[in-house]
Amino acid sequence: MLSVADLTATLAGLLTLGVDPAGAEVDDLTIAEPGHGVVGQPADLVLGVGVETTEAAVALVEAAAAAGAGGLVLRRSLATRRQVRDRARREGLALVGLAEQASWAHVVWLLRGVIDRAGATTGGHRGDVPVQDDLFALADAAAALVDAPVTIEDAQSRVLAYSSRQDVTDPARVSTIVGRRVPDEVLASLRARGVFRRLARSSEPVFVPADPNGTLPRLVVPVRAGSEWLGSIWAVVEDRPPAHLVAELVQTSSVVALHLLRLRAQADLSRRVAADRLRGVLSGSTSGAGGWLPPGPWRVVCLGGEGGAARLLDLWESVSRRHAWNQPLLADLDNRAYAVVRDSEDPSPGTWGWLTGVVERARGESLELTARAGRTAHTVAELERSKAEALEAERVVGPDAEPATLVHEDVWAQVTVERAAATLRGADVLGPLDILVAHDREHSSDHLETLAAWLDHPGAPGRAARSIHVHPNTMRYRMNRIADLAGLDLDDPVVRLALRLQLAALLDTTGAAPAQSTA
Repeated sequence: MLSVADLTATLAGLLTLGVDPAGAEVDDLTIAEPGHGVVGQPADLVLGVGVETTEAAVALVEAAAAAGAGGLVLRRSLATRRQVRDRARREGLALVGLAEQASWAHVVWLLRGVIDRAGATTGGHRGDVPVQDDLFALADAAAALVDAPVTIEDAQSRVLAYSSRQDVTDPARVSTIVGRRVPDEVLASLRARGVFRRLARSSEPVFVPADPNGTLPRLVVPVRAGSEWLGSIWAVVEDRPPAHLVAELVQTSSVVALHLLRLRAQADLSRRVAADRLRGVLSGSTSGAGGWLPPGPWRVVCLGGEGGAARLLDLWESVSRRHAWNQPLLADLDNRAYAVVRDSEDPSPGTWGWLTGVVERARGESLELTARAGRTAHTVAELERSKAEALEAERVVGPDAEPATLVHEDVWAQVTVERAAATLRGADVLGPLDILVAHDREHSSDHLETLAAWLDHPGAPGRAARSIHVHPNTMRYRMNRIADLAGLDLDDPVVRLALRLQLAALLDTTGAAPAQSTA
């Protein structure tokens, strides 16, 4: 079963959710044509093909609800009419609007792929439609058409399929097929020649002459869905093919576009399902996790970078796949982005050792990523604890502090102080420290900050002074004032520990050290 909300989100742009009853789910398609009523099974998604009037739409809503349908799809102009929406709400039926320009045939094809994929992913009765196999067949057909080796690539230059004949190729093509991605040096050359700019802006085929470095000529046909560039068909040719063959290859690209749309929809759905599962595990739900998690032990990693959780997930998804982690375990939870990796120094994709290397390379490319890992989880039930520790490590270190990657064990001392200070926040200040708190508040002095620096650098007044940017003589003067005001016994180690914990709680609560004074 697939929720109607997830289905419409997967095909966002084509479908819009108008009425969303709680828990609406579908597991099959039914086409309801005018005059034939609704014929199908409960939980079907009913497609109102040919429905053109408000009266007919309202009648179909009633019939679909009576049949126990999971939802109804109508053209957006009908689905947004008040009478139709009101009837759907009263009947408790999910109502979905379809973009006016969309072809019903294409939408049926895309919906079938998404629902089939959901059935396969959740253990349903349907098998996965082999979209990838269809792309390989299309690559073979295109290769036969122009009598040349062909690859089909997405907009990120990742190889999705290639023809069976690759006999007339060059090193760039071999590297592309082996690595499932166009090599960086070839991409740089193509960008410099303006190839990708033309593909992104136009639907016209591009002939790329031979490169002096030994790359053979290519005919490149953009694959587009409306104004959106989805990918391209690349043929290694000796010369520009005749116009009629190029025209046939352009026609083939429209079929490839449908497959790429369907593949993207299925990938989006897979990501949603995987993220939902991972969120459940990180929140303490361990049911069935052993069936899809890789072998443990694991670490949960709090992922850092620019942007909110959703943007971070997209960024880390791209980075992970670029570095060969094809099914990254990523999820957002409480506005944070997390990953689950295997606790191993082995640099294979999906391990902690691999992730540290990825972060290092990304930062070398001016991509400010960070990764803070919780302690090792030996069982699925311990992943929730590891998640809390990853967040704890992120908080005590800060989002921009070095090193960019660390594990909870690296910051045990900071965590211990933070945990102790957390119990003191909001509580009464005990002992003579209350006198200093009142003095700083009334006189805008810096006694709390000064005392904290002195405790952090025992026996080193020069270092303590530099840490708060004052002269050592100013430091000594302030410490004499503190002794006169509070009468603290700083020779007692228990007193020093108690003071430092209270200061940790006080200074963190204010968000910054007290304002500098002229004392």
